[in-house]
Amino acid sequence: MSPAHKAKIKAAQKLRWAKYNAAKATTAKKSASTSKPAKKRKMSAAGRAAIIAGVKARWAKVKAGKK
Repeated sequence: MSPAHKAKIKAAQKLRWAKYNAAKATTAKKSASTSKPAKKRKMSAAGRAAIIAGVKARWAKVKAGKK
């Protein structure tokens, strides 16, 4: 390959990367400015009580089996 051809390929690749990085920067900037922080889910008191009751029941079975 001639040096001129290598230079042409190099320039084309630099241009492709420049376009890619510019597009990436604009989408990152756009998404950062428009996105809201994710809301955390909150468990109801009834749901939490049901889980606690289930865990206690399972552990009671395990402890009863050891005696």
